[in-house]
Amino acid sequence: MTTDSPAVEQADPGPTDAMIADVFSRGCTSRQALEAVTGRWGVLTVTGLRDGAVRFNALRRRIDGVSEKMLAQTLQALERDGMVAREVRTTIPPHVEYSLTDLGRQVADRLVGLIDVLEGAVDEVSAAQQRYDARRGQAS
Repeated sequence: MTTDSPAVEQADPGPTDAMIADVFSRGCTSRQALEAVTGRWGVLTVTGLRDGAVRFNALRRRIDGVSEKMLAQTLQALERDGMVAREVRTTIPPHVEYSLTDLGRQVADRLVGLIDVLEGAVDEVSAAQQRYDARRGQAS
């Protein structure tokens, strides 16, 4: 059976607000992921996993000053965002290893560049801090 009416084409409405990533938008998933990565311990956790799978306590020893609670929360947030993989090893005794996903490796590679810049500028940063502190001390 045929009809004489032409087929109705649906016009493509284009991207919706839900499909456009905008880190400056309060509810955007990209902002939440950025906050997890750039939070106090996120950068160190992601870059600390860059060399391969690590057990929790080894990672905690590597990241000087992080508490067990904060590292656990950071790893959970990064796992939720798809940057960290958690694997339970069925060895005796059983243990858990954390590693980066492909996304996590991409993020870590970019963070290492930032870390290199900052470590290379330690003298410049220290001098700037001293100048700032001296000005602030005189203003008081």
